[in-house]
Amino acid sequence: MNKRLSIKEWQKEERPREKLVAKSAAALDDSELIAIILGSGTKGVTAVDMARELLSSCNNNLRELSRLSVDKLTSRFGIGPAKAITLTALFEIARRYSFTENRVQAQIQSSSSAAGLISPILRDLSHEECWVLYLNRANKLISKERLSIGGVSATVVDIKIVIKNALEKLASSLILVHNHPSGNAKPGENDKVQTRLLKEAAALFDISLLDHLIIAGDEYFSFADDGLI
Repeated sequence: MNKRLSIKEWQKEERPREKLVAKSAAALDDSELIAIILGSGTKGVTAVDMARELLSSCNNNLRELSRLSVDKLTSRFGIGPAKAITLTALFEIARRYSFTENRVQAQIQSSSSAAGLISPILRDLSHEECWVLYLNRANKLISKERLSIGGVSATVVDIKIVIKNALEKLASSLILVHNHPSGNAKPGENDKVQTRLLKEAAALFDISLLDHLIIAGDEYFSFADDGLI
């Protein structure tokens, strides 16, 4: 049986860290970048081998990999808790960075611009979350806040908290957003009821509910575009 070489025994120019320094991060493939994050492999398995196995199990799709929880990473692939936590933290930073980049010119002019702003945070989650975008009179983003975290099929909208936050921020309008992990963006009856109640409550304080977006993977549903708000 041929002995598998450790990364330290590879040619220097083939080692991920050295390759990154010499040629830049863009020169590395996904498995090499993930290997650097993992730091090391296990007995007889290099970090690059481990990274390739992870990617292969997710159809070589980084977004699918980002959906794996710490428990799944440790139980299915034998990755230690420290490596699993580090990898999970990396993907969360990537999601937040995407939002920060979009926020530079965060003026909401349509449902697509609102979805483009918040979708990177919600589209790959395996559970439901509810967020609110608070806007000023020019429809520019004042802030975005997570309102609640639910299970795989439900979140709760606390209307009192939404209105309280809007008043404190002097928001003129808001957009309610939540995700459907199932991938089906169609609203349920509960979604419609919550939208109506929030719209009526906000109107009492001269605050407009501009839209309610449902993010489902790369798709979204807009209550405003569909005439439901």
